[in-house]
Amino acid sequence: MNPAKRSHVMMQRQLMLVNRVIDPIKTPSFLRNKVHSKPYFRSPHFLRKPRDREYEISSSLFSSSFCSSSSSSSSATATSLSKVGFVGWYLGMIKSWPILTKSVTSSLIYIAADLSSQTIVQESSEPFDFIRTLRMAGYGMVILGPSLHFWFNFVSKLFPRRDLFSTLKKMVMGQTLYGPAMTVIFFSLNARLQGETGSEIVARLKRDLLPTMLNGIMYWPICDFITFRFIPVHLQPLVSNSFSYLWTVYMTYMASLEKAT
Repeated sequence: MNPAKRSHVMMQRQLMLVNRVIDPIKTPSFLRNKVHSKPYFRSPHFLRKPRDREYEISSSLFSSSFCSSSSSSSSATATSLSKVGFVGWYLGMIKSWPILTKSVTSSLIYIAADLSSQTIVQESSEPFDFIRTLRMAGYGMVILGPSLHFWFNFVSKLFPRRDLFSTLKKMVMGQTLYGPAMTVIFFSLNARLQGETGSEIVARLKRDLLPTMLNGIMYWPICDFITFRFIPVHLQPLVSNSFSYLWTVYMTYMASLEKAT
């Protein structure tokens, strides 16, 4: 074999070796036509039946998005309803600053009650006694407001249920403990701020305390029943202050009476 022919044969062998390395698995020639003998048609995407897994994923995504959107919309609606107007603002203040909010509420109610009492009792030509109104506002701010907060929290912890029997027990405690104590404090403090001595304060209590307590028994039980039976604890001071408006008109009148002789 001449050198030229030998080199040609060697080149062909090298090319065959390279093809085997690049494509080691080749389909036999007699199978190539059979593999692609059947025509292959790919149906459009919207005509194909979805796989079960795809359907589960899509349905779960849809349901989760729907539930989340509905829950978020309902929570947003509830939040917006709870924040509408003065009531929503007041509830937020009670939650953030409970004692201060209840104290300011008591002070404002005592101011309105005292001005109403002066309007009823005094002649139209007489001026308002704003010093007296300031005393009532200070009592509601410093004493009554904080005491109502702690009293209602104490009673609710002592009797947490709001059934009839627990409500009656709260009413009895209010009429025998809290009510008399606050009445004595109110009369004594107001008289002291007017310059009365200790003996004059005692004489005033002997004259005014018993009639005030008897009138309170006729007024406060129904108010306490509504407050303890139907009102949540954090709103009970507000409701009690609302009931106390008429009572405070009477109390400021009693406190403004002349000294006892």
